[in-house]
Amino acid sequence: MAAVEQQYLSSSGDVLLRPAEVPGADISCLAWSPVQNLLAAGAWDKTVSLWEVLPAEAVARARYSLEAPVLCCSFSDGQHLISGGCDHKVTVRDLQAQQSMELGRHSAPVRYVSNLEEHQLVVSGSWDKTVCFWSPQQQQPVFTLQLPERVFAMDVKFPLMVVGCADRQVLTFDLSHLRSELAPTSSTFSGLKMQTRSVCCFPDKSGFALGGIEGRCWVKNLEDSSKSFTFKCHQFPDSARAVNALDVHAAHPSLLATAGGDGSFIFWQKADRKLLKRFEPSKVSLTAGKFNSSGYLFAYAVSYDWSKGHEAFREDAPRQVGIHQCRLEELAYVT
Repeated sequence: MAAVEQQYLSSSGDVLLRPAEVPGADISCLAWSPVQNLLAAGAWDKTVSLWEVLPAEAVARARYSLEAPVLCCSFSDGQHLISGGCDHKVTVRDLQAQQSMELGRHSAPVRYVSNLEEHQLVVSGSWDKTVCFWSPQQQQPVFTLQLPERVFAMDVKFPLMVVGCADRQVLTFDLSHLRSELAPTSSTFSGLKMQTRSVCCFPDKSGFALGGIEGRCWVKNLEDSSKSFTFKCHQFPDSARAVNALDVHAAHPSLLATAGGDGSFIFWQKADRKLLKRFEPSKVSLTAGKFNSSGYLFAYAVSYDWSKGHEAFREDAPRQVGIHQCRLEELAYVT
């Protein structure tokens, strides 16, 4: 292999970013374009970076700055990227025109953003204990849902919306008929014992997976509660690490990926809690993990996840974005 290619590959064959292209602070979120292999990353240095992922490398395409650390990002289509963060704003970036527009504003940091194509709206969840629905046609939210606590994790696969709040509270909503007095279809407490860190809806909308700081997952079946269960994923006899990210493979919806504070990501056959493959690309935490639209690529972010507080923060801690190409043998037991 030519030297020019080797600099983009890890020892396991994963594509890595050039050191100069890695964000200058910890990476908080990743998002894939729905129409091409364009990857976005938001970071604590107030930047959003974009790369085009090719077979043997990731080529930097753009980087722009916002007013505060970025906590979440999501593509609305191939040309627009939504972001939210500690400036309390929901921002839409026109990637072609290279211009940003403030779509809405919360009264506290924004933890989640997503495009709601079915209603031509953008939805955001915040630490101000609200979920808001925004339209480019007006400055104020179209609808605002008041929540019992701050949004710690959230996901939408229309019409299912799942919101994981502080104090282990979990609410689900049916967004089929959106209206201001929308009530949750269910309100319960997490099946885990400790704080919620991540959540992912299943593509068939039958339920969701929720990850916690104790290294366990709760798989909740909304159609049959007897099929709900918890399992260990990033927990060890002498330690436990947070489940910082969850995602489901597009072509194999029974394949669940977890990314944890132990520096590993794992592919699971979620129906029977079977571990298919463990990958250990880092000795520090993974803060995000996402399949691309086809499920052929899995991107992950190496960064400090602040689980040990400010005291354990190091400026020289590893930061990297890796792209793993999913191989047929890794999916051999997925149905």
